[in-house]
Order: sequence, then C-alpha cells, then structure tokens
Amino acid sequence: MPEGMIIKALSGFYYVTDGNRQVRCRARGVFRKRHVVPLVGDHVTYEAKKATEGYILSVGQRSTMLNRPPIANVDQAVLVFSVAEPAFDDQLLDRFLVHMEAHRIPSLICLTKWDLLDAGGDEAMRKLMARYTKIGYPVIRTSSVKNLGLADLRKHLEGMINVITGQSGVGKSSLLNGLDHSLSIDTQEISQSLGRGKHTTRHVELLPIAAGGFVADTPGFSSLEIPPLSPGELEQCFPEFSEFRTLCRFRGCTHFAEPGCAVKKAVKEHLIDVNRYAHYQAFSQEIGKRKRRY
Repeated sequence: MPEGMIIKALSGFYYVTDGNRQVRCRARGVFRKRHVVPLVGDHVTYEAKKATEGYILSVGQRSTMLNRPPIANVDQAVLVFSVAEPAFDDQLLDRFLVHMEAHRIPSLICLTKWDLLDAGGDEAMRKLMARYTKIGYPVIRTSSVKNLGLADLRKHLEGMINVITGQSGVGKSSLLNGLDHSLSIDTQEISQSLGRGKHTTRHVELLPIAAGGFVADTPGFSSLEIPPLSPGELEQCFPEFSEFRTLCRFRGCTHFAEPGCAVKKAVKEHLIDVNRYAHYQAFSQEIGKRKRRY
C-alpha cells in the first residue's frame, strides 16, 4: 500500500502528501472503533481508488503528539511572542514551555516586533530573556519590518517538522511570510479595542519551506490550560530545578512548604528565577484546584 504524511486536516478530510502527489482521504470506520484520530504529521498508509481521492488505512507510530494544537511527530516547537502590541506575557510563555516539556518537544522562543522597542525596552527585554537562555532555551529576536533575525530562524527550522504557536496577534503569519514569501498566509491587524490579536489561522496545516522541512501555522491562544500533571511531572517541566531537586531533604519534595528544600534555597540565592518559581507555584495550584473540581 502507498504511504504518505498528513499535511492538513479540514472538515473530515485528511490531505496526504506522497512525493509530488496529494490525495484527499477520509479515515476508515475502524479508526472510530479504536478511538484513534489521524493527526496532521502522521505517517499513514492509504488506498486511492481515484487519482486524488482515497482512504487512510493505518497510522504509524508517533514520536510526539500534541492535543492543542492537534499534531503529531513534531521535532520542534517555535513559541512566538511579541515584545509589544500585544504586550509580552511571561506567564503565558511559561505555560507553553511547560506544555511542550510535558510532551517532550524541544522549544525555541521567537520574539517578534522587536522594532517597536526603544532603547530602554530593548535592554529590559534582553535581561528578561537571559533567564531563558540560562536555562537552555534558544531565543531569537525578529522583526518582519526590518528583516531582523529571519536568516537565523531559517537555520533553526531546516529539515524539521516545526509547530509555530504562541500568543494571539503576535505576527506569526507575517513572520512565516517573511521566512518564505511563497507561503502567502493571510494576516490581520491586532484589535486595538481588545488589545489582543484576531485568530487568522483556523486549522492546522503543514507547509513546506524553501530551506527544507515543514512549519505548522496554528491558531494563537490568549490562554492555555496546564496539562493534568502530577507534582513530580510538573517540576520536571522546569529544567532549572534539575540540579537542585536531588539535594532536597525529603524525597518527593514539592518545593512549597517542606523544610530543607534546595529549590527554594536556590530561588533565594537567585540561582533560579523568582518569577519562574512563582509560575511553578501558580501552575501547581491550578492543577490542584482542577482535580478537586472534577
């Protein structure tokens, strides 16, 4: 049977690319019985009784999978956040980083609209980003207006399946158009009355880029729910905790009220960023409240 990769899912159809051929497929009923939903990024076998129409027969094993956005086999998440219009939201960024860490997907932080910063804002944002580069997250500063950082970003995307996601209205579509002019993705201005962006992307689709590889433009989010993680799983989503967690007095330390907590000590000594630690606490409490509610 021929094999291919799903590059788009829309209105119950799955668009499978197989070399230079694209086949619009439906999923066989057996998938519903097995509670398996084909996702963009899946490697599949299919049957085509017409040149461009067919049925998906099987889905290959996935290396990674996200539910929001629904996509499989992602090599890298590019988290796109603006430095202005809308304002940078570090807690939302940390939500996305936790989300990707929980799914074992490496993250790259991409900052847009850098041209809107004055000298003071430039220095402040560089200092803020230093906390993330210290942890190990790559950070790229971009401006579609000034063509800043686009060449560097292209190098980071080469040969991989990249999911492009982040805050609404940050210029993801403009960024992608700057990376590859052939993409011609629709863009909209930010809503001045709401102070946030309008959703220009309605579905997940893998788009081939000239440098090689794919990018998936996904809907932006003004909020993102933390996955239902255990305390141990959540703290592992904060890589900077790793060198300290084994030094805590108690095994299974949650880094809240326990005495002899090496993580809290590291926060006091500015070895762990205080804002990141506050977000860890907030996310832990959010998960706890959700569990009690349900």
